[in-house]
Amino acid sequence: MADKLIIFDTTLRDGEQSPGASMTRDEKLRIARQLERLKVDVIEAGFAASSNGDFESVKAIAQAIKESTVCSLARANDRDISRAAEALHGGASTRIHVFLATSALHMEKKLRMTPDQVFEQAKQSIRFARNLSGDVEFSPEDGYRSDPDFLCRVLEAVIAEGATTINIPDTVGYAIPELYGNFILDLRRRIPNSDKAIWSVHCHNDLGMAVANSLAGVKIGGARQVECTINGLGERAGNCALEEVVMAVRTRRDYFGLDLGIDATQIVPASRLVSQTTGFVVQPNKAVVGANAFAHASGIHQDGVLKARDTYEIMRAEDVGWATNKIVLGKLSGRNAFKQRLSDLGIELASESEVNAAFAKFKELADRKSEIFDEDITALVMDESVTAEQEHFRLLALSQHSEMGERPHATVAFAAGTDEFHADSDGNGPVDASLKAIESKVQSGAELVLYSVNAITSGSTESQGEVTVRLQLGGRVVNGVGADPDIVVASAKAYLAALNKLHSKNERVAAQG
Repeated sequence: MADKLIIFDTTLRDGEQSPGASMTRDEKLRIARQLERLKVDVIEAGFAASSNGDFESVKAIAQAIKESTVCSLARANDRDISRAAEALHGGASTRIHVFLATSALHMEKKLRMTPDQVFEQAKQSIRFARNLSGDVEFSPEDGYRSDPDFLCRVLEAVIAEGATTINIPDTVGYAIPELYGNFILDLRRRIPNSDKAIWSVHCHNDLGMAVANSLAGVKIGGARQVECTINGLGERAGNCALEEVVMAVRTRRDYFGLDLGIDATQIVPASRLVSQTTGFVVQPNKAVVGANAFAHASGIHQDGVLKARDTYEIMRAEDVGWATNKIVLGKLSGRNAFKQRLSDLGIELASESEVNAAFAKFKELADRKSEIFDEDITALVMDESVTAEQEHFRLLALSQHSEMGERPHATVAFAAGTDEFHADSDGNGPVDASLKAIESKVQSGAELVLYSVNAITSGSTESQGEVTVRLQLGGRVVNGVGADPDIVVASAKAYLAALNKLHSKNERVAAQG
């Protein structure tokens, strides 16, 4: 019987460390439910000690998720570990994930601790965590660049203290596949009690090899857990992409010989949900989940696929969830059908009044757009799910005039708290004019560092436009996402959504890489 490969998803923790990708509690909960449908083995829900918001997110996810293990990250100290245990308390299956840097560079420059001090702290922290949880993971941060002798000493000790999973992070994406695989194999051979723990890999994509390194850690090193994120989301160049690892192991089972518990048909829905929530658009040629992943433009390829799909396709599009892109509702659909579709998509609104508000928005959209897709519904609900506290700025009305040979002009009405503002401005285009009108009243001083447009569904000029706006102010980077059939309206919504995040007082603390 083949070994099982454990899929550890850290989209909600490490993925959220992408600049501007921070999520609300409700957004995290929605993604966690989709990860549960995907049958991810472990969901790292957050870093409970980093903020009250993250604590509440971890707590909510631990209470809601029944089929996956819910994990919280913690630094190697009693306060962080206690906070993680408190957030996870009452969950069906939980894990505490403790990390402490072990590379000479990190110990000297960041921790300002001696190797002996790090050794003792690692032991004590795992001993403390083991008293609070039967499932404890230890990660030596920057483990791949650590001295192997010292790393063996630390890992042997934490396994003896009760660590059930040992993760070897390539925190800065420095590894090369063969070297990384052999590094883990060498550790396992040298550590006497290595067989008492499951070995895990956590790779970053700075050199574009996160997936290759992770798979080498599995095949060469004998790791049986891969830490990854949906769409490869993560800071800098991102993390190991869950969808690529899963489909590589599944497609090449002849080589890896490993079983997976993943429901691959939920991969594309998970990808879309994460993309729409964070505003990080999936590139069209992205493996497995990109819009072109199963597209064939070459006449020779098209001819081959029509004759026999396996001439050019090693996976079936429907196996990863592409076949779920179907029209589901229209303007004649009733409230109960809409509510059932929300449930099917894993969207749970807090009250009947929220369902009614979302249904009203759905009807409004259906009058403007004849074909309503799952992606439209997800975008619509997400667009309306901002709480009153977060929604300081709200778009009330927008009109714009654009004519060839004339400078475009926009007039915008928006609310800021209890105040209402009216502004107008010229611009290089209707979008530029609209955003300048808003900024003329808000005067945030934020720098616009990204503006992107993505069609929520393909194949029609009727598609809703999804706009992502990234603002930077005083070291903070935030993303705002807006959706509407009118791209100018979507742009204004996205800009105000980003301003709402800048206005929010919620701060996050950066965690392990």
